[in-house]
Amino acid sequence: MKKILMTVALCAAGAIAAPAMAADCALTVESNDAMQFNTKSIDVPKSCKKFTVTLKHVGKMPKTSMGHNIVVSSTADMAAVAADGMKATAAADYVKAGDARVIAHSKMIGGGESTTFDIDVAKLKAGTDYSFFCSFPGHYSIMKGALKLI
Repeated sequence: MKKILMTVALCAAGAIAAPAMAADCALTVESNDAMQFNTKSIDVPKSCKKFTVTLKHVGKMPKTSMGHNIVVSSTADMAAVAADGMKATAAADYVKAGDARVIAHSKMIGGGESTTFDIDVAKLKAGTDYSFFCSFPGHYSIMKGALKLI
């Protein structure tokens, strides 16, 4: 019990970053005007059939200048998915239409907005490295994290 309380205290103090854990197969991730997600990792329980992610943009800037989304792909595919996404337009949420490498994605949102999307957990395979990232042009190199099937 002391170890759990100490870990919680260290996380709250910002000393360590704990992975975002799902409660009832759902999670909220926040993004901001400083091009940051509030977590660097997401753990998806394999017992879930679908995993629901709510993206909340806590900043104030509009999506035309500081839009954010979440795209999930294998880590190996992330750079190529982001590059193809930049060729897509804002109207396509900077995600290439029909891209089989994209496991799931949200729509693009601006400051004060939120959106929800589902990840089909059956598309995740044990032992594969996955990432989540923002595909707004220029954001993915900073706004990214690891997604794990646990």
